[in-house]
Amino acid sequence: MNRRHFLRLTGSSFGGLLFSQGSFAFGISNDSIVLPSKIAVLTNDGTHFLKRAYKQAWTYQDITVDLHYKNDALSVLVQSPSEALLNVQLYWNYPVSINATVLGDHWERTYGDVSFAAIEAKRKMPWYFIQHDDNGVFCFGVKTGCNSICHWQVGEGTMQLTMDTRNGGSGVLPGHNLLHTADVITTKNTGDENVFETARRFCTMMCTKPRLPKRPVYGINDWYFAYGNSSYDLIVQHTSMMADLATDTANRPFSLVDAGWAKYSPLLPGDCCWQEDFSTPNDKFKDMIKLAEEIKRLGMRPGLWMRPLCGAHDDGKNVLLPSIPGRDNPRYPVLDPTIAENMERIRYNISSYDAWGYEMVKHDFSTYDLLGKWGFQMTENITTNGWHFNDRSKTNAQIILDLYLAIRNEGRNMYLIGCNTVSHLSAGIFELNRIGDDTSGKEWERTRKMGVNTLGFRMVQHNNFYAADGDCVGLTTAIPWNKNKQWMHLLAQSSTPLFISAQPDALGEEQRSFIKQCFSEAAKEQPVAEPLDWLTNPFPSKWKLDGSVETFDWN
Repeated sequence: MNRRHFLRLTGSSFGGLLFSQGSFAFGISNDSIVLPSKIAVLTNDGTHFLKRAYKQAWTYQDITVDLHYKNDALSVLVQSPSEALLNVQLYWNYPVSINATVLGDHWERTYGDVSFAAIEAKRKMPWYFIQHDDNGVFCFGVKTGCNSICHWQVGEGTMQLTMDTRNGGSGVLPGHNLLHTADVITTKNTGDENVFETARRFCTMMCTKPRLPKRPVYGINDWYFAYGNSSYDLIVQHTSMMADLATDTANRPFSLVDAGWAKYSPLLPGDCCWQEDFSTPNDKFKDMIKLAEEIKRLGMRPGLWMRPLCGAHDDGKNVLLPSIPGRDNPRYPVLDPTIAENMERIRYNISSYDAWGYEMVKHDFSTYDLLGKWGFQMTENITTNGWHFNDRSKTNAQIILDLYLAIRNEGRNMYLIGCNTVSHLSAGIFELNRIGDDTSGKEWERTRKMGVNTLGFRMVQHNNFYAADGDCVGLTTAIPWNKNKQWMHLLAQSSTPLFISAQPDALGEEQRSFIKQCFSEAAKEQPVAEPLDWLTNPFPSKWKLDGSVETFDWN
């Protein structure tokens, strides 16, 4: 079939412009994207559009971009032997209807800021986007675990995919290595699929081998009432208080020890979120092996929080990342993970927790520590321009993947939760991912924003990328019980992980009875919850839970 026939645009399917119409002459499946109309690269001296050289290869000087179809994906392979490469851009001609709305993802966690919205050409949509209009549902994205940080832009008759290949804030120097930047995939709704069902199916296409917990995960976490002011005795008290509320002996709950247990830096005494030696407990905890044994004796499974890239106050500058905005306080030295001795330190810490008897590790802050920005700050660039890692031959995405895989390999049989990790790079590596910014034990509006919004719009990833952790129920006297009760109920029946931070003063008989019910529900396999009003409501209030429709009052 002539390729021009692949480009039919009909009144009933604007998205059809981008699909092969059933021809396999080029090894293309029904859900493959057509070749782009233009390709550009960004180097230190500006943006350069490439010329078609042969078949599916485009060149500029000694830079080559090769595009190859493999099954349902369009693979992008790049060589740049002499130039520092900042990004690769693919462009397609793409008219869309004026009433179309799109849902993009986020760079790492979400921040209460994702929803279906009108088309806007300047809007960056990390990793993938879901388009919905009267003509159907159309999905475009890259497969998880790719070697570049990707985002999409749509509008003004064009669709653009940018694959960021920087090393730190500078261009990567891959030399003669072939850089496989991404695998581009697409699909559209079929049969009676609604938007949610199409988006979930698309997530299975982006991540073909998720690593999932063997059984549903639930339990307790001290953070949202202790906020780092924790101790051995407090953890034992919290675990004792909650253990008898879990009745499923076949699937025991976790008691996760959050920040505040490790050795403090002498420059930051008492700073619970920056601790310089994660292989040694501080004086408030003393013996982490004994604590793990006590948690098990009480009937729960021990878990532990850590921050992998914390440097020590006396580390030399030769092992640290350079100072940039967001990473410029000398009291907070950050390890460069491209240096072998640093990776060995991280591997040692993770393997220690396994030896101590912990069955879950939550690792945190790595995206911020690496790039100096939170996801909501990555509007223009994901990091400050001009700096680089010690090893300049790898992209940021490759460096992040190396870090994640090192943690995974030392984690052995422990469950791993990524927090402030890059969602699209976590998929298939960690069993759980904290999909949004922190909920709260102090203000309900934060839980509504960070919890409800996040769960509503990343539910499509749940059990397709990882188990999607919408974060804790901060059960304290500062939050109205009628709000926390609804949030707990949604988590317990959604099939996602349920973690509860219960302040003792907030735990009456009604709360204990309801927690017992929710623990029983969360311990069992359940259907994935579906947000029914997510197309129009950024804080979905109508949900399908185990076949029943329930309405929540989040205001």
